[in-house]
Amino acid sequence: MKIAFIIGTRPEIIKMSPLIDEVDKRGIDYILIHTGQHYDHEMSQQFFLDLELSQPHYNIGVGSDSHGKQTAVMMEGIEKVLLSEKPDIVLVQGDTNAVLAGALVAAKLHIAVGHVEAGLRSYDKTMPEEINRMVADVCTNLFFVPTEETAINLLFEGISPTNIFITGNTVVDACYRNLKIAGKTSQIMPQLELDGDILLLTLHRAENVDDRERLENIVEALLKVEGLNIVFPVHPRTMKTLKEFGMFSQLEKAPHIKMIKPIGYLDFLILQSNSKLIMTDSGGIQEEAITLDIPCLTLRYNTERPETVHAGGNILVGSDTEKITETVSMILGDEGLYQRMKEAPNPYGDGTTSKQIVDAIQNAHDQGKLEIKPPESITGRQVKKLLLVDEPVTVAQFEEKNPKCIVNIVFNGDNTEYPRSDLLLNGKTIMVTQLSDPDL
Repeated sequence: MKIAFIIGTRPEIIKMSPLIDEVDKRGIDYILIHTGQHYDHEMSQQFFLDLELSQPHYNIGVGSDSHGKQTAVMMEGIEKVLLSEKPDIVLVQGDTNAVLAGALVAAKLHIAVGHVEAGLRSYDKTMPEEINRMVADVCTNLFFVPTEETAINLLFEGISPTNIFITGNTVVDACYRNLKIAGKTSQIMPQLELDGDILLLTLHRAENVDDRERLENIVEALLKVEGLNIVFPVHPRTMKTLKEFGMFSQLEKAPHIKMIKPIGYLDFLILQSNSKLIMTDSGGIQEEAITLDIPCLTLRYNTERPETVHAGGNILVGSDTEKITETVSMILGDEGLYQRMKEAPNPYGDGTTSKQIVDAIQNAHDQGKLEIKPPESITGRQVKKLLLVDEPVTVAQFEEKNPKCIVNIVFNGDNTEYPRSDLLLNGKTIMVTQLSDPDL
């Protein structure tokens, strides 16, 4: 079996790193295809060295460009590699243009696609990431989802539960793995020379930093925060608009705000783990915060990581000045609330996600399920039906009694449940896919 990993940005490399370790440990043949989406070749090489990873076998070097041109160049480069290497499965992670390009090319070449972190939905189609993840899932064969909630998103889109694997999120594995590496090398904390608790801030999304009113509201809130040192690694995009809108000097003069240049991932991981609070508009940092037991405030009005909110470790505050300042004060002023947020259960698993994913891929390969072939016989219709179950049977028992039915979704009153094989169905409504014989 041969696996092709497609990576293009630092978050993808980070979240794929424990998967690459697991595949390497098992002696499975693999190739790394790096699209080079965000930074130059030299920086890319150093990042792989920092994370103690092998250098990519292929680097397309696409760089930054418009979405259309960037995706087109990636697709052309990826197609050449896949035609040459002929992997059994292509693994993509997340929601970047590299994910979109890789999934599309593999699907059109009839190569199985495994989507790591599949099923996330913000339901905001103004976000390019939402389009990328949705299109990638249309092309995917094996869906590796972090939680039941993300699995249910896919069920409502018609994906069969037989192709969905609830594995947790590799971000947990990556945090545990890379924190050990960071602890050996990072000097970020003594370099900052700060006394007192830290609020770590990241801010980069276009809807926040390109919108003058939103950015003004956030800046006003930051100036009002008391009792914390705000450490703010400033993204280049954010720096540009802060200066254009005349807000940079306000932050620079504030004694409790320390603006620094963007820092490396390992330093940032150490900084996160030493923070009292994290405030961000990043999706990945929401995951890392709850993994590292740091309460998080998210500067957005929606999130494709709702599990962090439901678990109690994350609060959506948008860009509303009063909401931000009041929430910070509330958390700092209530030790019980702070501890509950800090101790919120991690919805993304226990650090065994990579093992579960590779197990699923190996099983699919051994069963011949990675082979993508056109149908060789006339198939019947697939009909969706809603049924009320009035007998004490589990999902597995129902499907055994009804061999032409697959249980897709279970409705229990106002709640939706994932159709685990041992889930009891008595008194519940189920949506099934019923397979009929072909018409003669």
